[in-house]
Amino acid sequence: MKICRMQCPSEGQNSPHKGRGGSSFWMHDPELIFNELDLKIGDVFLDIGCGPGDYSIHAAEKVGEAGLVYATDINKELIGNLTKKAEGACLKNIRTFVNDVREQLPFDDKIIDICLISTVLHTLDLEEVGEKLFSEIGRVLKSEGRLFIIECKKEEMKFGPPLSMRISPDEIEGYVCTSGFEKIDFVDLEYNYMIKYVVKENKS
Repeated sequence: MKICRMQCPSEGQNSPHKGRGGSSFWMHDPELIFNELDLKIGDVFLDIGCGPGDYSIHAAEKVGEAGLVYATDINKELIGNLTKKAEGACLKNIRTFVNDVREQLPFDDKIIDICLISTVLHTLDLEEVGEKLFSEIGRVLKSEGRLFIIECKKEEMKFGPPLSMRISPDEIEGYVCTSGFEKIDFVDLEYNYMIKYVVKENKS
């Protein structure tokens, strides 16, 4: 089954925040997002479903040469473009992978400090893949590692995915919190929202 990336507000023709390609990055103040991510020099960051890689590029600058950014997407062309973009910006701390989020993540256990999955979940059947996906994220995150999810609000809008595809925070929490995570924050992003989770301390 092919994953189709439905357009969120920044991506649609009638969007109030016309962005750059299939990314939600430019619909928000990037510094607001990255203040919440609170990346430090030396951190290891994972961008799942990275699209054109705007979050990955910005994260690579934040974590510095001592840090590392892993960027994954199912689209080979997007991954190729991100690789070239990173090389052009002389960013040597980005590693790109073609990966289907419904399959095992290509990383060792407990190596990631922070994972971001932005406007991807609404394209998936969480009943089918949610448990495996969040279990995999929990596997690769370090103890007390953090997971950030950005999604389109479950409201009728003239842009973005149809209401039937949108996912509420409660629906997401039903999958994430049964996979060893604890919700610690919620941020209203006007058209979207961001939820912050942490790996529970007693997770094996």
